[in-house]
Amino acid sequence: MTSFAASDAISLAAAHGVHLSVEDATVNEAGLDYRVVMASDDTGQRWVLRVPRRDDVSAGMATEMRILDLVSPVLAEAGIAVPHWQIRAPELIAYPALPGAPGLTLTDTGEPVWHMDPASPDYARRLGHLLARLHSIGAQQAEAAGVEVRSPAQVRQSWRDDIERVSAAFTVAPSLSRAWQTWLEDESCWPEETVMTHGEIYPAHVLLGENGAITGILDWTTARVDDPARDMSAQYGAVGEEMLHATIDSYAAAGGRTYPGLAAQAAHLWDASPIGYALYALTTQAEADLTTAAAMLNPV
Repeated sequence: MTSFAASDAISLAAAHGVHLSVEDATVNEAGLDYRVVMASDDTGQRWVLRVPRRDDVSAGMATEMRILDLVSPVLAEAGIAVPHWQIRAPELIAYPALPGAPGLTLTDTGEPVWHMDPASPDYARRLGHLLARLHSIGAQQAEAAGVEVRSPAQVRQSWRDDIERVSAAFTVAPSLSRAWQTWLEDESCWPEETVMTHGEIYPAHVLLGENGAITGILDWTTARVDDPARDMSAQYGAVGEEMLHATIDSYAAAGGRTYPGLAAQAAHLWDASPIGYALYALTTQAEADLTTAAAMLNPV
């Protein structure tokens, strides 16, 4: 859809038997893969409607469903919900809204609006506990559930391959290239084991109750068994090293396995975020995305 309105998604839901009101519907354009509409049925129940932006996103729905089936019972033990899809079609995912509200939303112009304090020690503690529970799902369990598994060696090689692909397609500042090469060669940063990760844990995907408790986690599109630090990098990017260490301390206290280079790896992954955006731009081939990626990779 080039021009998108809440009524477009509501019409798709109606075609699948879910009838919602357009009157109190809201549109969230923040996601790179899905547009999201929130709307109510005649009982007042809020629904989430996710409309894929591209065909390749639709192709990944079955994978995300397997991920949800895997993580749901594990997180439910801590009172944390994940989406339970009622509609799954190439053009639409729909499910009843989870309890709580996201810690971060965007305005119509893309400006962030915080609904919590990302630098709160309480949030760092809760996030650490959440990640310890999620990361307790090991590679064998995930593989048996049909979820993608990357070994430590595969994680590292994947980054090498991604850097090579991005460097071939864009002009990359020499300082970035040198930093990435140093990172790839630093044995202390890379994990010795991989675990089940979400991949995009940040407050826009974290639902919070009025008391600050984490009540749900959204958007499992990028989840897989991978580097545990990938779920901590956004915390570093949002609030810096002190709260990253507070999160890791909580993670360890809740049973998460740590190693000396974990914090440094989380910071490196955040610093490598232009690579991820560049790969996204190469997928969409949209001029605006390619221009943004070029600016991130070779800042003036």
